[in-house]
Amino acid sequence: MSEELTYEQALEKLDEKLKLLEDGDLSLEDALTAVDEARIYLKVCTERLEVARKKIEIRAKPEECLPSPPRGEG
Repeated sequence: MSEELTYEQALEKLDEKLKLLEDGDLSLEDALTAVDEARIYLKVCTERLEVARKKIEIRAKPEECLPSPPRGEG
């Protein structure tokens, strides 16, 4: 289930779980379940951000490999 979520969906679900915990109306067992679920959504968010970061790094590398134009010519 969590593997199918987008970053935005996981972030929204994480926010929902955190709000439930902040309200303080959950039983201990429900709070522990909410914490476990929140951790899953946090992991999904972290994984999605890491994938995006790697894509950005890959796109930046070809520019680093380009030779610099000769100086003083023009």
